[in-house]
Amino acid sequence: MADIACLGVLVADLLARPVDAMPPRGRLGLVDRMELHVGGNAANTGIDLCKLGVSAAVLGKVGADGLGDFMVGTIQRAGADIRGIVQDPDVGTSGSMVLVASDGERTFIHYFGGNAEYRADDVNWDVVGGAKILHVTGALLMPAFDGAPMAETMRRAKAQGIITGLDTCWDATGRWMETLGPCLSHADYFLPSISEAQAVAGRTDPEEVAKALRDVGVGTVGLKLGEEGCYILGDEGSLRVPAFRCNAVDGTGTGDAWNAGFLTGVLRGWDLERTARFANAVGAQCVQAIGASAGVKSMDETMAFLESQG
Repeated sequence: MADIACLGVLVADLLARPVDAMPPRGRLGLVDRMELHVGGNAANTGIDLCKLGVSAAVLGKVGADGLGDFMVGTIQRAGADIRGIVQDPDVGTSGSMVLVASDGERTFIHYFGGNAEYRADDVNWDVVGGAKILHVTGALLMPAFDGAPMAETMRRAKAQGIITGLDTCWDATGRWMETLGPCLSHADYFLPSISEAQAVAGRTDPEEVAKALRDVGVGTVGLKLGEEGCYILGDEGSLRVPAFRCNAVDGTGTGDAWNAGFLTGVLRGWDLERTARFANAVGAQCVQAIGASAGVKSMDETMAFLESQG
């Protein structure tokens, strides 16, 4: 059984780089690189955990199509348990065209596909029940699972003694708290980006955002602050941990890599400061290569990177 089950969005990512401006309508634009990668929060986090030496499972829905086969095969080769991935012949595999600018900033064109059809009865409880942590990731991009079904899944996991994690995607509809509200009191760890957390909490300052989220029932809040590192608030107190200096090439999957690092610390019982520093290190390595997981290193390499930073 896998120690950490990552349930959520699965996306086939077609990355093009560099794209600093769109070509005129009807014209051709050239890029230096174009690659197909496994993406989506659940896939990225699960693969990153495997690279760190943590046993992981991935749960979600893809199509019974070429992209779906690519997704399942790649996740399996990375070492993750794929029993929780549903291949549905009636849906297409979700996909994103990721336009990566010269400075690493990303713009997305997205197709919901199978993620929109994942439902509570798709959850493989043989996989989840054997895990120590259930990380639900990609909330707000799973309309048939968001809200009450997601909350009930997290509640059921907690009732079985499983630690719960939660992360979101950007919600273009603006129904942040309406959708996430039922889930937050069942989240032992809520690990959003600062922009997402600000939208959920209706606050701006990271300390106020984290406090507001704790007030509605979140156990520990971990805010990803990008170049400023992270801010953590939990029962042990609060802390800010600065980001490590690195040569950023591609920001794709950085938040998921940070989550994988953070969940590794939770699994190992580390304190919040060690956990946050490790998460920052995994994120720093991620941004130094193209693709969501290509830059993530092994546990030994990540620890060596941390030691080199003093």
